[in-house]
Amino acid sequence: MSGNRNGAFKSGVFGRGKTIEKNTALRNRVIYQVYVRNHSPEGSFTALIADLDRIRDLGVDMIQLLPVHPVGEKNRKGALGSPYAVSDYRAINPELGTMEDFSRLVTAMHDRGIGCIMDIVYNHTSPDSVLAREHPSWFYRRPDGSPGNKIGEWWDVIDLDYGDPGSGLWEYQIQTLKTWAGIADGFRCDVAPLVPLEFWIRARKEVAKINPRCIWIAESVEPSFILENRARGFVCHADAEMFEAFDVCYDYDIFPLFENYLKGSASLAAYAQAIGSQEYIYPAEYVKLRNLENHDKNRAARGVRNDQALYNWTAFNYFQKGLTLIYAGQEAAADSRPSLFDKDPVNWNTGRDLSPWMRALYRIKGNPLLASSAYTVQALNEETLLGIHRGGPAFPGQILLGLFCLGGRGGVFSVPVPDGNYINLIDGSPVCAAGRSIQVRGAPVILEYREP
Repeated sequence: MSGNRNGAFKSGVFGRGKTIEKNTALRNRVIYQVYVRNHSPEGSFTALIADLDRIRDLGVDMIQLLPVHPVGEKNRKGALGSPYAVSDYRAINPELGTMEDFSRLVTAMHDRGIGCIMDIVYNHTSPDSVLAREHPSWFYRRPDGSPGNKIGEWWDVIDLDYGDPGSGLWEYQIQTLKTWAGIADGFRCDVAPLVPLEFWIRARKEVAKINPRCIWIAESVEPSFILENRARGFVCHADAEMFEAFDVCYDYDIFPLFENYLKGSASLAAYAQAIGSQEYIYPAEYVKLRNLENHDKNRAARGVRNDQALYNWTAFNYFQKGLTLIYAGQEAAADSRPSLFDKDPVNWNTGRDLSPWMRALYRIKGNPLLASSAYTVQALNEETLLGIHRGGPAFPGQILLGLFCLGGRGGVFSVPVPDGNYINLIDGSPVCAAGRSIQVRGAPVILEYREP
């Protein structure tokens, strides 16, 4: 594991000269998502502190915490309610600990060179939130005048209305962000496209006065979700818009193709083509959040057919151009997604361990070529992806090539590699290229070389 990268939050590696300048160095980083309630049997900040050394040694630059604020009681889903039904943006959920405990957690992260990313839920609150009680005019109203939400299945929350920048809501929300920015290192903004882009641009500029190195991650949304909401007359921004204010967007624009490929209803070629299109439909400095699973999606170990295939998908996720996300429990190949609404601890005792793979892949993730490459992905067949990072002016002629057998089966594959002997950067094993082909046994292969 690279000690230099892991000290990033002390040395200011993530600093930027301009407020809205994007940070392509995030393409070399790994973020680890934690749901504190279900991360351990105790479900507390203190228990998470005890696990930080293990998380750091896995190869992690940042930890993203699911919302740590109090959960509303009205219309709760499950026994404990969703952390996304926030009742007070300016307080800490006593279920997890005290404000002092939270501060100790953030300090412990920083002591280990790990940044803290807070999950911010600004589209909605719980129906019994502080804002619903003290500022009812700040909320969206149904045709009958009652407060409600625009997404019917989210019946445990009510939506905020950002339509009037002078109502006081914008100022309140931005001041809240500025307060947390004095403690944390960045924000993951829940369903950010449902909040006006102008708000996020203003918020970022204001937060930069407190923390100019603040990292902004947008939970951007699926194309179908964008179209459905726009058809109903609601604000819903596309990724290309969100990059005006955010450093990172989710890769939900292509995630449905990944899911459908695993189900057998989409081709690997279609998925590869969608990844490639991101190179020209987004700004040159775009950063995508690359993940196989998260708190809203099924565990990869449930959808991927065998361990060898899971190793390949994991390697591909690190190899991709973007910020790599690991959801806590993924390193143990946990196949059950913890409930958001009840006490449901991660199953760490699966008998499977991807940690050695992740540590090896983390070393590769730090290759500076990944931050500035021209990236292409090609499906060689319905089970094999070929990815290539080509160096630009900063790394002329440099190539990082990855071959991923997503079915877990090997073979002989044609690849644009000059004949010779190479080393697989993942495990140090020898790889021989002859006749512009290499033979693999089913494990992922990543090679680095220069074009002749």
